[in-house]
Amino acid sequence: MKITQLSVYPVKSLKGIDVTQSDIYAHGLAWDRRWMLVDAQQRFVTQRQLPALATISVALTSEALVLSHPSVDPIAISLSDPKGNLRLVKVWEDHCKALPEGDEVSCWLESALGEQARGISMVRFAAEFTRAVEADFLAGGEAHTYFADGYPFLITTTASLDALNQALIAGGQAPIPMNRFRPNIVIECADAWAEDQWATLSAEQGGYELTLRKPCQRCKITTVDQQTAAIPEPGEPLRTLLALNTQPHLKGAYFGQNATLTAGQGSVICVGDEVVPTHRDA
Repeated sequence: MKITQLSVYPVKSLKGIDVTQSDIYAHGLAWDRRWMLVDAQQRFVTQRQLPALATISVALTSEALVLSHPSVDPIAISLSDPKGNLRLVKVWEDHCKALPEGDEVSCWLESALGEQARGISMVRFAAEFTRAVEADFLAGGEAHTYFADGYPFLITTTASLDALNQALIAGGQAPIPMNRFRPNIVIECADAWAEDQWATLSAEQGGYELTLRKPCQRCKITTVDQQTAAIPEPGEPLRTLLALNTQPHLKGAYFGQNATLTAGQGSVICVGDEVVPTHRDA
């Protein structure tokens, strides 16, 4: 088995960036979910509320985070920490310390997306703050992340997407690309849903080990076309995932596995890396 795709999402719920390699840290791939959009109450804003966020492209240079949109000129945001007082912002039930980006970013967002983006600002995770991952699935260990929903890594497989798309087609629906699930690491393997039985995933040549912690329950962002922000078929692929019932002991629709880094802090992960799983006890 090998890694066929690595994706980082510097700004939560904006477009991702496919990379050929990345430094890997306990909090995630380099620059993953370092920024987030918040409303006037400092609560996180995602494609759940604003699907049009999918139309904002993201790039990283050596000096800046660059946001672009077809309707406005790009904006470059320095990678140096902004000046200003720390804010307390909320992602799900977690309160996190963050630094606000300038008002010019808020103005740019409103220019790009219109009235629906009024009152939204962008914040940067404060590096000195630690946001703990829920302890329930860590087997007594500890982990932390930035602005990801709950875990620093999301792992998916090509075989599971193929199985889902076969079921969608059989039900008269169009197949969907992997970007609907916004994974960090995509593994090429032959067996659908094999990832649900993996305990760990390690580089064959050594260097890093990921521990798979919890199946990823999916939400309505999976219904949003990640290129256009359109919702081609409301309810899909969630209805089909529910019917496939890949997690019979859990309620909801699941695709992929949430993971943490258990060895290899600061090492490099690459597309093409051969990886080896260990399996959960039956």
